[in-house]
Amino acid sequence: MIGMSTILSIRRRCADGDSVAEIAREEGVSEPTVRKYRDMEDFSPQPAKRRKPRPSKLDPYKATIDSWLVEDRKRRAKQRHTATRIFDRLVAECGYDGGYTTVQKYVKERKARLKSANGQFLNLEWAPGEAQVDFGVCDFRVLGVVREVHYLVVTFPFSNVSLAQCFWGETSECVCEGLKAVFEFCGGVPLRLVFDNATGVGRRVGERVSTADTFERFAAHYGFEFAFCNPASGNEKGAAENTVGAIRRNLFVPMPRIDNLRAYNKKLLGKCMDRAGKAHYLKGEPESQLFMEDAVAMADLPAKPFRAARVGTAKTDKYGDAVIDGRHRYPLGPERGQRRVIVELGAFEASFYDPDGLPIATFERAYGDAPTRASDPVSQLALLCRKPGGWLNSAVRASIPESLSRAMDAMGKADRGAMLRMMRDVSSSSGFDATVRAMAALSGGGVPSAADVALSAACITGGRGSISYDDAPDLGIYDAAFAKEA
Repeated sequence: MIGMSTILSIRRRCADGDSVAEIAREEGVSEPTVRKYRDMEDFSPQPAKRRKPRPSKLDPYKATIDSWLVEDRKRRAKQRHTATRIFDRLVAECGYDGGYTTVQKYVKERKARLKSANGQFLNLEWAPGEAQVDFGVCDFRVLGVVREVHYLVVTFPFSNVSLAQCFWGETSECVCEGLKAVFEFCGGVPLRLVFDNATGVGRRVGERVSTADTFERFAAHYGFEFAFCNPASGNEKGAAENTVGAIRRNLFVPMPRIDNLRAYNKKLLGKCMDRAGKAHYLKGEPESQLFMEDAVAMADLPAKPFRAARVGTAKTDKYGDAVIDGRHRYPLGPERGQRRVIVELGAFEASFYDPDGLPIATFERAYGDAPTRASDPVSQLALLCRKPGGWLNSAVRASIPESLSRAMDAMGKADRGAMLRMMRDVSSSSGFDATVRAMAALSGGGVPSAADVALSAACITGGRGSISYDDAPDLGIYDAAFAKEA
């Protein structure tokens, strides 16, 4: 099994027209392996065993000369001209009566020039169909709770049109899901993407960038070129830098109030295009009209959409919980305790499968530093703060200690609402279990202080409980001080 970086290199070299023998020799693989990954149509990660792809009947290499070469940049590798096809077209359409060898040499020369033009440098003159990618951060009110949102911005510098998608994090799965939505909205794939310091795509160590496996599969699947800005060189993608702030000011002020982020994303692309009615700041033409040139220059979408997810394995604990990222627990049932399961992490969902690839369960994926458990009623808690009349029959009431539920049952509507909001807000930073334990310990005399609950919950989360002393505190010193002042 070869790595994705080698597969990506094979795909690119095939697209550039290198021979199978040359690629196999220089990459250190067999010729059948080169043909296998050259003809593969779907690079999505699969939780179950995948069927072997059918062998392709298309010609292995496609190149072009002059205008055909430029047009071929917008096509997939298997739909580009070969030297033989160029020769046939020249004879049939242009009346060419020369020899094949001449055409072959010319194609090789032009291919080498195109290959050098796509080298490891950043071109600050942006052609149609090229894009810049960056992330921004803002706050949304989701079911009454203020949450941090990360929004991916894809900017097309030629037209100055920018498209955004929102996520709870900046993982490679979020990047791929956002780019996939943008590609499908545009009806094509940008020829080249420039990223800011590998944010969400990989990791930079000095001058070297290691890209994530999910993103490498995504790039191989859609066939686009990508590059990264140099450190502290935001000027290399100034359009995206400026647009991140413009998107925040124009679309996220005032703070959006939403119930579901995925539903909001579907409307967001249209809102982004509504901003494209203005004239381009340099060219004078409407940005929406220039964007049509961007769309025409893009490559065709592949036949199959990419499955934007990272596939791995996890071992459940004795209770049957799978722990992801060291703090997010997903209950799969006691019967699956201490077993190895397959994990598929998408931008919004975490799915689990048995070793045979059969589905076990799917949960909403958790993000953040606070510990979570998928069965925690936090999502219902947010809705309950808006509709407190459902308290008696809620999963929140059923999941908290009996002493706390009795105390809240006896409270008036205003105090119970304050308790629910406190539970909601503190849970977002310290987790639900720690929060209800703190509230149960502090609510004996009515509604406790939010600061006390937050401090107590933070101590519980950090592994430190309440502080006890051997001797009771002596408050007589305060009585003496007050008496002296009187």
